[in-house]
Amino acid sequence: MTQSFVLHIPDAELEPEPLAPEQIVSGTPEVTGKVVWESEDGRQVRGVWQITPGVVTDTEADELFVVISGSATIEVENGPTLTVGPGDMAVLREGDRTTWTVHETLRKAYAINL
Repeated sequence: MTQSFVLHIPDAELEPEPLAPEQIVSGTPEVTGKVVWESEDGRQVRGVWQITPGVVTDTEADELFVVISGSATIEVENGPTLTVGPGDMAVLREGDRTTWTVHETLRKAYAINL
């Protein structure tokens, strides 16, 4: 997409993004998402992402996100524990190893730099 646009995030239709089984710590979380913009070189990605309740692990890229709905606790290995909910902005750093405990289905808008 090369033109300017607007997207109403709460209503955005998302596609399934299966989790690797080794990422799931507990529960049956399901992930959906949608990339809405990507730079020509693929190093910048903007989109919407959602996860249902459960506990998962991840290794992060450089990311800034804003929570639209839901809530989670994100434990950063050897770092802080972040509690996020609607209206919160958070920054994760490349290489952060995280454990996400999703309390209510969480939807976020994100900007990732690879």
